[in-house]
Amino acid sequence: MASVASDFDEGRPDARAQLSGLIFALVLIDAQGVIAEVNHAAEDLLGTSASRLVGTRLMDRIGPLDPRVEARLAASDEALVARDLAVRVGGHEARVNLTASPIGGYPGWRVVTLSQIGHDEPGPGAREAMLGAPAVLAHEIKNPLAAIRGAGQLAARKLPHADRKLARMITDEVDRIARLIDRMQQLGSTRPGPVDPCNPHEAIRAAVATMRAASAEASGIEIREEFDPSLPPVLANRDALEQVLINLLSNARDAALADGGPGLIIVQTRFVSGLAFSAIRNGRAVPLPIEITVSDDGAGIDPALRDHVFEPFVSSKPSGQGLGLSLVRKLVRDMNGNVSHERDPRSGLTHFRLHLPQAQDAG
Repeated sequence: MASVASDFDEGRPDARAQLSGLIFALVLIDAQGVIAEVNHAAEDLLGTSASRLVGTRLMDRIGPLDPRVEARLAASDEALVARDLAVRVGGHEARVNLTASPIGGYPGWRVVTLSQIGHDEPGPGAREAMLGAPAVLAHEIKNPLAAIRGAGQLAARKLPHADRKLARMITDEVDRIARLIDRMQQLGSTRPGPVDPCNPHEAIRAAVATMRAASAEASGIEIREEFDPSLPPVLANRDALEQVLINLLSNARDAALADGGPGLIIVQTRFVSGLAFSAIRNGRAVPLPIEITVSDDGAGIDPALRDHVFEPFVSSKPSGQGLGLSLVRKLVRDMNGNVSHERDPRSGLTHFRLHLPQAQDAG
């Protein structure tokens, strides 16, 4: 029996590996509220590395908080659960669920967890079930759509010239629905495309050209490039990355033009290795040092929708289907990356940020 237990223990992850694999932020603080240790998810959420966090006060990193929460955190022997709490992390506001748990036998020491609301990902089984339904529905709809389109084309040939516009309307609407179905099928796909080294600036410029060609109104928008010319290749699927950028740029265009002004879009790239951005994939941290930010000067996303913009069928546009950002998140995650958004009220800009792995970090 002893030998069986020994063999089992030998292959079991140690405590540090277990903490590193958590998808929510975990922070160990002492009786004075000073950070003693953090996991990878905490580095990601707080926007800086463990070496910079350790030795600083947690309240200096996430405060000021609701006074009631601050008072409970100051009482080092009390447990705490706070839901939907506003915190300041990495220079912007986030909504989190926070817990603080005293550690028995270590007076004053606590484990604090922070779980960002709206950024929790369903497990693989739940995600496949959620996305599988639209894919099945898409397949069932496409066959009758093809028949309707064919009938519309046939009618267009036989109708008087004055009535042909009605038949064209049928085929145009069928084509619009077919495009929507294609996006639903992409969203439901569980097979990520291959990733290879690619130049992010080439992908950005190709996406800008496509966005401009698809919309005559885009010609009046100022698109400002703030590129880091020394940026290394990104590990990505080039087609998927372009599709992600086209979706983000198209949304930025619509937001920038909504107020009737000339509109501004800023596309920025930078290397963020010092901030230790990472994602937890298969139980290990994947560094994501390549950052691409698409910003616009529109009015921003409705606050009621900000925590749900990456969910299917959520849209702030009157005619939107709510699939564009869901597809963005899926494609980015297929490339082992992260996507997030924030509103900066001081500058009047809305930012969508992609964090992707560097090519030579593959494997």
